[in-house]
Amino acid sequence: MTAMKTSISERAPDVDGGARPHFALVRAGILGLVFVLATCANLILLGTLWKRRKRSTRTQLFLLHLCLADLVVAFFQVLPQFAIEITHRFRGTDFLCRSVKYLQVVGMFASPYMIVAMTIDRYYAVCNPMASFLKGSFRRYLSIGTAWLISLAFSSPQFFIFSLQEVEENQRDCWATFIEPCGSRIYICWITLSVYFLPAIILLYCQLKICKTIYLDSKRKALRAGCEGAQGVSNAKIKTVKMTFVIIITYTVCWSPFFVVQLWSAWSPSSAPTQGPVFVIIMLLASLNSCTNPWIYLYYS
Repeated sequence: MTAMKTSISERAPDVDGGARPHFALVRAGILGLVFVLATCANLILLGTLWKRRKRSTRTQLFLLHLCLADLVVAFFQVLPQFAIEITHRFRGTDFLCRSVKYLQVVGMFASPYMIVAMTIDRYYAVCNPMASFLKGSFRRYLSIGTAWLISLAFSSPQFFIFSLQEVEENQRDCWATFIEPCGSRIYICWITLSVYFLPAIILLYCQLKICKTIYLDSKRKALRAGCEGAQGVSNAKIKTVKMTFVIIITYTVCWSPFFVVQLWSAWSPSSAPTQGPVFVIIMLLASLNSCTNPWIYLYYS
């Protein structure tokens, strides 16, 4: 069977065959701006969490790891791609090529799965508070550790797909190799399923259950408003749920166009908008997700 080669990409396996030269400069400028914004925003959040460490809450623990995941995106995903856009070719060894592509996807996995871990924690806190109280600390660290392990394990195919290859005479680049006829389609579908659809299904289920519980508890609280000791979901929990919901919506808005184009380009490459300003805007939206999470937390806090 033959293999298909494709150029290094910003977030996932590239299927566009390379952008035109002047768009490479535009993408470099966008990536540089995104790197600065994501780094500054997440460092500000880290500073805020450090100042509040003495009265740290369970949500702040998840936000700390979400912040670290977004910094992985900034330093190991956006920054290397910025350097590649500047130099036009990957400059480094084969091992560095494989390592860079691996770390780029680690950040891609870590951010959504950390949001999943935080949402599951909110689910137990609202829908099953007794179990959350008894096993809360163990479950928190288990879910955070699981999110990181999933990110590290699911990114491992990058080591085998990408390698330093000669693409022109005396020109080498970090390219992916797929088995024809449908290797790239299978891999892009796998990335889309594991990074986007699976987390989205879990998040949707948890948020619907949380909203249902809050609604029922609010009705019960209203009916028992005159009774001593009436309890409902606390304002702090409701505020945290709102924050989590906004983070989920932002992630969906930023990443949906990217995955739509990736799937489109895999199954119908001739008609997919993988060049020009539309593609640049789609890449920008995906990268901006790493800049938005810190400001969402700071707003709700």
